Amino acid sequence: MRPSLLAILVVLAVHGGQAADAQQTRPFESDTWSVPANGIDTRVLAALEDKGITPANPCSDEVFVRRVHLDVIGTLPDPADVREFLQDDSPDKRSALIEHLLQREEFADYWALKWGDLLRVKAEFPINLWPNAVQAYHRWIWQAIRQNRPYDEFVREMLTASGSNFRVPPVNFYRAVQSREPSGLAEAVALTFMGVRVASWPPDRLDNMAVFFSRVTFKPTDEWKEQIICLDPTATDTLEAVFPDDTTATIGPDDDPRVVFADWLITPENPWFARNIVNRVCAWLLGRGIVHEPDDIRPDNPPVNPELLAYLEEELVAAEFDLTHIYRLILNSRTYQQSSIAQSDSPDAEAMFACYPVRRLDAEVLIDALDWVGGTGQSYVSPIPEPFTYVPEDQRSISLSDGSITSTFLQTFGRPSRDTGLESERGNQTTDAQRLYLLNSTAIYRRIADSIRLRRIAIAAGGDRAEAIAGIYMTLLSRDPTPTEQTAAQAYWQTPGLGSSNAATDLAWALINSMEFLYRH
Repeated sequence: MRPSLLAILVVLAVHGGQAADAQQTRPFESDTWSVPANGIDTRVLAALEDKGITPANPCSDEVFVRRVHLDVIGTLPDPADVREFLQDDSPDKRSALIEHLLQREEFADYWALKWGDLLRVKAEFPINLWPNAVQAYHRWIWQAIRQNRPYDEFVREMLTASGSNFRVPPVNFYRAVQSREPSGLAEAVALTFMGVRVASWPPDRLDNMAVFFSRVTFKPTDEWKEQIICLDPTATDTLEAVFPDDTTATIGPDDDPRVVFADWLITPENPWFARNIVNRVCAWLLGRGIVHEPDDIRPDNPPVNPELLAYLEEELVAAEFDLTHIYRLILNSRTYQQSSIAQSDSPDAEAMFACYPVRRLDAEVLIDALDWVGGTGQSYVSPIPEPFTYVPEDQRSISLSDGSITSTFLQTFGRPSRDTGLESERGNQTTDAQRLYLLNSTAIYRRIADSIRLRRIAIAAGGDRAEAIAGIYMTLLSRDPTPTEQTAAQAYWQTPGLGSSNAATDLAWALINSMEFLYRH
């Protein structure tokens, strides 16, 4: 770390906005709610009151505009958009922004990334989909999100598809499972669409569920690495199958057992299907599922708020499995729009949604943010020799389709290997290696020092230090500096021999190393 960077980090820590509680909360909280309470809030507040837990204050507009951009599209807001939002006096401006973000193309990019983790979209070992299948599968997922395909249709198509994994994308659900045995396929279905880890089941329950996938077969073709996934044409026996809820089915030799299972799974009465996905969406948007972990639904791991979980299930079914309806409910709730500054010392506060949980940015979101600041792109190379996967340097990392195409940065910052489909594969905990990289990386420094975006701020400021400092804060943190932060930064600007350019670089580098930049809050 350069001595000048160390100096400004110390200055901002001692004299900046985190020096006193009053200064710390002023940019981050509002005094009154600007949005009405909804059905989520009613159930959350009832549970908090029962536990004697005080909910957090409303988050400020500055916090909200940054948070909702990162949570919905995995992208930092443009400073011009932030200023326009802050100057808007409309009472419904937050809901209008949510609607706008749900329609942006980056929404499909970012949520296809989440589904890519869950569905193990990966070309190389141990999944071995290979590039042609990965591209087809990812594009199909992306289009389903972009077109807002009903969730039950989305799942049913994956479970019942047959054909070439290069030409019928949803069959790759079966192809992307390490074990091609019926029990392995059943285990993947239970984890992905029921939120169940079968290790918690009695052995006979998995064996019974495996019957529904016992006729799935994988056949090679003359095309390199292509496979046909279909039903075994030699199977002529009648199957007696038992669903996970212990109801039974008789499946004739001409019937597709997968269709029978899918029809059972996606019914509104199913005890796992809707519950699993609304719980996952809560975990993705609120940092934690109502059942924690979000893929560990079992009787001895009860929901922290059963009424809330039941409400969201009912809302999804009533909306005919329109997941965007659940996104809207959560994003427009006061529960989501709370400050991250807890008002209770209770250890249950965060788990019961009494505040917004502070979480580090996903690896792909963070590198995209750094590229956006620096005006540069990433060079990703496919290690697979044939067919070679070309990734343009201006392609966002959140839109990478293949979990095998990675980098040292992505690996260091917790990008999942996509081997199991478990949520816990993604690591969002801060490590010493990450801190050292951000503080000492020449690549990060050069990206900041050569940033056209930051240079334009300096040009627009025309030598006005206060305006230049405000521009850097708005670009990186989506807010203006507090008076204390402005004073501290201006004092650093006057360091003898430093120069305005170096001072601006140091300030930007210090802010990039701050929790406020690196975390959703």
